[in-house]
Amino acid sequence: MTEPALHRAVVLGILATAVPTWLALRYVSAPYGRHTRDGWGPTLPARLGWMLMESPASLVWLGIYLVGANAFAPAPLVMLALWQLHYVNRAFLLPLRAKPDDKRVPALVPALAVAFNLANAYTNARHVSHLGAYATSWLWDPRFLVGALLFLGGRTLNVRADEALLALRNEGRGYQIPRGPYFRWISCPNYAAEILEWCGWAILTWSLAGVAFAVYTFANLAPRALSHHRWYQEKFPDYPRERRALLPGIW
Repeated sequence: MTEPALHRAVVLGILATAVPTWLALRYVSAPYGRHTRDGWGPTLPARLGWMLMESPASLVWLGIYLVGANAFAPAPLVMLALWQLHYVNRAFLLPLRAKPDDKRVPALVPALAVAFNLANAYTNARHVSHLGAYATSWLWDPRFLVGALLFLGGRTLNVRADEALLALRNEGRGYQIPRGPYFRWISCPNYAAEILEWCGWAILTWSLAGVAFAVYTFANLAPRALSHHRWYQEKFPDYPRERRALLPGIW
């Protein structure tokens, strides 16, 4: 099998897993965070589990990227910077800034996430630095500019929403109703923003690998947002009625 054929097979595999992921998570909330519960096997400290499952998306991605034939070309370098802008914060800075606690996560959760992140790192990094062959002129192509705008806009909202949630967590008073402009109309602006980020990535890379990641991100995070929304409504009788889970006024 040639590498392009292998790469395409892995990309199609990611797309194929989006459907069962969506269906499974619509009926069973992934057992971490506020949805943690017994019966899912051995556990790890939550911070360690988070870093283990997210770090391949930064470190393995970087390693695969650097062996690509076009790794030091201008357009791929910009894409590298955008990817790492998200994942260095996600995998290392955000969890290290969280106040230590005794929360744990089933080891199954980071194990499944690592498997996905390894496949996703291969497909996206290999496309960007080797198989995609982006000319420097791609940096002012309308597809790149629109995608980068969506990516950076989504990342800005994602970081600000995560900062608000981190501040609530670090107060040490347990779960509370998030307040502020980012939570005015939806329960999970951080998830909505991350979906927007990777839709932007799919456009700016103009690749099937990027599309597969965006589709899988939606399949993973949209059901999670719905679970969070139901949880808020059940836990807090005064939860704002006008809020939706992911799309203002709609869903």
